[in-house]
Amino acid sequence: MTIDWRYTVEENLGVLSVAGYLGPDAVRRFTGAVGWALARGTGPVVVDLTELRSWSAEGQLAITEAARRLAQAGRGLELAAIPADGSLVPAGDCPPIPVHADLAAALAAHSAVHGRQVEGRHEWRTTGWPDVAESGD
Repeated sequence: MTIDWRYTVEENLGVLSVAGYLGPDAVRRFTGAVGWALARGTGPVVVDLTELRSWSAEGQLAITEAARRLAQAGRGLELAAIPADGSLVPAGDCPPIPVHADLAAALAAHSAVHGRQVEGRHEWRTTGWPDVAESGD
């Protein structure tokens, strides 16, 4: 099993939503999504894990590596809604990774509102991510 993702740029904030299982087979896809975020946004990236079923040790390492990549580009990584089956324990040399209870809390910390139509809002997704019309958002 792998992941699907959606990346949205809103008000100098990126939201990378991830669904599925972030295990060894999904690490490359997650790393690619982070690369997509690096190339198409500015400011911090909130990784929204609301739809993530679970993650493996390899998946957690991929998140800490993403934090390093973003820090090298002068950007931060934050997490929203980490899976209940484990907490992220980044390596000692990893940049700080703020963790928010959910996406609303992460957006509130940046005074942003997810989904609000703002000029310059862009969104990209994998083909497996539900369309807005399909998901009822």
